[in-house]
Amino acid sequence: MKFYALLFAALLTAASGQLGAQGTDRWQQRAEYKMIIDFDVAQHRYSGRQNLVYYNHSPDTLLRVFYHLYYNAFQPNSMMDMRSRTILDPDPRVTDRIMHLTPEEQGYQRILSLKQDGQPVKYKEVETILEVDLPEPILPGGKAVFDMEFEAQVPVLIRRAGRDSDEGIAYSMAQWYPKMCEYDYQGWHANPYIGREFHGVWGDFDVTINIDKDYILAGTGLLQNPEEIGYGYEAPGTAVVRKGQQLSWRFIAERVHDFAWAADRSYTHDSIVRADGTVLRFFYVKDENTAEAWARLPAIMDKAMEYIEQHYGPYIYPQYSFIQGGDGGMEYPLATLITGRRNLSSLVGVSVHELMHHWYQMILASNESLYAWMDEGFTNWATSEVMNHLRAEGLLPGRALENPHQGNYTGYVNFALSGFEEPLIIHADHFQTNSAYGVAAYVKGGIFLEQLKYIIGEEPFRKGMLRYFHTWKFKHPNSNDFIRVMEKQSGLELDWYREYWINTTHTIDYGVVAVEPAPNQPRKAKITLEKIGIMPMPLDVKVVFVDGSEAHYNIPLRIMRGHKPLQEGGMESTLLEAWPWTHPTYELTIDARPEDIREVIIDPRGRMADVNREDNGWPAP
Repeated sequence: MKFYALLFAALLTAASGQLGAQGTDRWQQRAEYKMIIDFDVAQHRYSGRQNLVYYNHSPDTLLRVFYHLYYNAFQPNSMMDMRSRTILDPDPRVTDRIMHLTPEEQGYQRILSLKQDGQPVKYKEVETILEVDLPEPILPGGKAVFDMEFEAQVPVLIRRAGRDSDEGIAYSMAQWYPKMCEYDYQGWHANPYIGREFHGVWGDFDVTINIDKDYILAGTGLLQNPEEIGYGYEAPGTAVVRKGQQLSWRFIAERVHDFAWAADRSYTHDSIVRADGTVLRFFYVKDENTAEAWARLPAIMDKAMEYIEQHYGPYIYPQYSFIQGGDGGMEYPLATLITGRRNLSSLVGVSVHELMHHWYQMILASNESLYAWMDEGFTNWATSEVMNHLRAEGLLPGRALENPHQGNYTGYVNFALSGFEEPLIIHADHFQTNSAYGVAAYVKGGIFLEQLKYIIGEEPFRKGMLRYFHTWKFKHPNSNDFIRVMEKQSGLELDWYREYWINTTHTIDYGVVAVEPAPNQPRKAKITLEKIGIMPMPLDVKVVFVDGSEAHYNIPLRIMRGHKPLQEGGMESTLLEAWPWTHPTYELTIDARPEDIREVIIDPRGRMADVNREDNGWPAP
C-alpha cells in the first residue's frame, strides 16, 4: 500500500507541475534555424539548406511534426484561391488572381530531402502543410535535429509576399521558408494558409542569403558582415569593396518566431540611433511620391516609440526596420513591410500600426488564428492612442480628439445592426465574410480595450496594460490570461465581460425611461433606467440641473463584485447600489424635483458601445 500511496503522490505532483506550467510560466517549444539560401533573381527561384534544432519543452511525446509551406497557396485551386473565389466579399487584392497565374508566376515550396538526427523521414506535402512522421519520437525535454533541402519559386505578389509589387519593389520575402508549426498547450496548430493570421515557435535564426550584388536587403535580423556589404549598413568611414557577382548577406535574429526580408536594387537606406541605442532603419525607393514623407518619418517614429515604451512596455530588440514592400502593411519580427507611396499621415499611421504589432504579436504573440482580436484589436486601439498623441504634440496635422476611438464605435454599431456580425471567438479563417472578420478583429477587438477602461477605470487600466506585457511576454497568452491580469489589477470580476463581448454578438442598449416625482417624497425625483440589450454593463450617469450644476453617479454591476475608482479626470461620482443583470429596470432617487432637472445622460463620455444612443438621454432628442 505504501508503494501505491507514493506513486499516487508522485502522479499528483507531476500533474500539478504540468498545470502550473500552463500558468504564468507556461512552457514554450523552441526552434533554432540555420539556413543558407542561393537566390536566382533571373528565375525568381531559390534553393535552401535548413538545419533546425527543435526542442520539445512540452510534457508530451511527439510522434509527428508539421511545417508550413506558405507559397503553395499561390497555385490555382489552392484553398486560398478557392476561398477567395467563393467568399461573399473577397479581398480585392486577391479575388480570382491566383486562378489565372501561369506556372512561371505561381509560388511553390518543394521539399527535396528531410532527415531527423541523420535518419530519412517519411513526409507528405498537403498543399501548405508538410506532414512528417518521425522515425524516433521526440520525448518530453528532448530535442531533434532536422536537416532539410528545399527549393522554391517566388510568386507574383498577390497577398503579403511575392515579387514585383504594385510599387515596383522586387521581392517582399515573407512566409518564404519551410517553417515548423507551433505546438503548445492546445496541441498542434498545423493550419492551412488561407490568407489570415499566424502562430509561431520562439527561436533563433541564422540566415545567409546569397544574391546578386546589386540588390539591397532589409529584414528581420541583424546583419553580421556589414563591412562586406555596405549599402548603409557599414560604420561611417568604412571602405566597402564588393567582390564577385553575388553578395552573401548573413543575418542573425534571436528570440523571434519568424523571419522576413525584402530586396530591391533601388532602395534608399536611412537610419537613426535612438537615445537608448536602438537603431531605426528605413528602406524605400525615393521618388516624388515618397521623398518628403519618408524624410520626416524617422524623427516622428522616434517620438512614437518613446510614447509606446512608456505606456505599453519596452522595446527589447536592438533594431527595427520600416521597409517599403508588400501589399499594404504587415508585421514581422524587427521589421514591417509597408506600401510607401503615401502622404505623411498615412505613412505614419501604417508605420505606427505595424510597429505596435511588435508588442502584441512579436513579443506577447497570442495565437493570432484563434485570438486575432488580441493582436489586431489591441494594435488598432494602441495605434489610435499613439496617433492622437502625435497630433497633440504637433508632429502630425490635425487636432487631438477626446475620444480617438469614436470612429470604431460608429463602425461597430453599424455592423452589429446589419445582421452580419460574428463572435470574436471564431477562428480567423472561418468567418463567413471578410467584413465580419475585419470588424471583429480590428474594430470590436479595439473597443474591447477602450470599454474595459470605462469598466475598471483609467488608472487600473493603464497599470494593467503594462502588467499584462511584463507578465506574458514570450508566452503566447490567451484571452483568459489577459482578463485575469486585469482582474488582479482592478480587484474586480471581469469574466462576464470577456464572455459576453468575445463569445457572443449580444449588444448593449440602455435607456432613460422616465424622470418623475418620487412617491411620497415631493422634493425628490425618481429616475428609471432600462436595460434593453442583452449584454449588461456598469453605468455612468450624469444629471444636469436647471441652474447648470451637475451630479455624477456610478452604478456597478453586481457580478463585478466591486466598482471602479469614483474619482477620474477631475470628476467625482457618487456610488449607487449595484444593478443585478437579471433586472430589466433600475430606479435611483435624487435630491431634486423633476422640474429642477434639465437633462439625464447615460454614459456621457460615449465610451460604452451602446447600439442606440438616441434613448440614452432625457428628455429624448
